[in-house]
Amino acid sequence: MTPAQALPDFAEAVLGIVDQIPLGMVLAYGDVAELLGQGGPRQVGSVMSRYGSSVTWWRVTRASGEGPAGLQDEALAHWRTEGTALVGGALAGRRVDMARARWDGEAGSAAQSGAVAGGR
Repeated sequence: MTPAQALPDFAEAVLGIVDQIPLGMVLAYGDVAELLGQGGPRQVGSVMSRYGSSVTWWRVTRASGEGPAGLQDEALAHWRTEGTALVGGALAGRRVDMARARWDGEAGSAAQSGAVAGGR
């Protein structure tokens, strides 16, 4: 990326957090802002809508566990592939089970250590 294409600092920070979310885990937009200690869900959402295609965007959800507007089906396909816990189970579920799949922001989470059950 050339200097003219450099991302704003906040956008870089958001994408850096998203890059750390382990396979099968998610964060809500507000969770990302909280981990950064700045901004809020709307600011994170704005960054994701502009620059999120370069990262695992489907790992950032609404607080309800729903995927981004207009991308729900694509997000659902990624969640199923990764074994992300879904409300209603892997086949019938259409949104993330936030109680089970929300990442705590710590390296070495259950998903990284292989403790996530593949049958969800």
